[in-house]
Amino acid sequence: MTFDAATERFLEAAGISEATRRAYGADLHEFGRWFGPDSPVEDIDVRVLVDWVAELGRAREHGRLAPSTISRKLVAVRSLLRFTLGPQGVPDAALAPKRPRRLPDAPKQEEINQIVDTFDPGTALGLRNRALVELVYSAGLRSAEAVGLDLGDVDFEQELVHVREGKGAKDRIIPLGEEAAHLVSLYLHRARPELARGAENALFLSARGRRLDTSTLRRLVPHPHRLRHAFATHLLEGGADLRTIQELLGHSSLSTTQMYSHVDAKRLRKVYDGAHPRS
Repeated sequence: MTFDAATERFLEAAGISEATRRAYGADLHEFGRWFGPDSPVEDIDVRVLVDWVAELGRAREHGRLAPSTISRKLVAVRSLLRFTLGPQGVPDAALAPKRPRRLPDAPKQEEINQIVDTFDPGTALGLRNRALVELVYSAGLRSAEAVGLDLGDVDFEQELVHVREGKGAKDRIIPLGEEAAHLVSLYLHRARPELARGAENALFLSARGRRLDTSTLRRLVPHPHRLRHAFATHLLEGGADLRTIQELLGHSSLSTTQMYSHVDAKRLRKVYDGAHPRS
């Protein structure tokens, strides 16, 4: 099978989101132009991928590609090979460049309070914005998860938030914080009825009564993912362990959560200094 034909077959059949499909498509067609769209996909071995990474590396040296971009392009090609040829058809070699370690930039509690307080609770949109930002922080939600919540996903009686992570992903249950519960309840009673325009089941509504999209949250908080980092950081500083944080964040692998290990190390050092007689 030619690489071009394998690519089209993969993109049509793969159970991935539309955004991922577009990204994979761009990366695979770029690789195809380099490798040869009519070349047999079976000819892609470790030597081909080494040459491809070297080509990408030269672009990186000229400041055009980040290590994360090269890794993403490799993931696309490996995914195609796995789909087309099976696991045995994927070259087993670590080829991606190492990414520089970037510690999450987590806002302090005071900064989060300032963000929430910028929204006017006297207006429907202001109260909605307060509830949305507080819930994202207190539950450690991704932007898409927050705007994807339905009315029934917040259980005030059990003090839980049911987060749906998308097709094929495992849903998770997160405790509902007291401040978030208060603001979401106020929003539901005072603001949402004013915004509602029919039978929309979304928890958070736009001024037109429709489900929000993630761009709204980005306008309210330029980098909303920092709220998720703050959620994890503040829990660790308060004594939570990495396994618990992994479950609450919905990370499939503990290695992803271990980016916060520097926070855990600081906490453990503080505990050790206060508790051990030889510290």
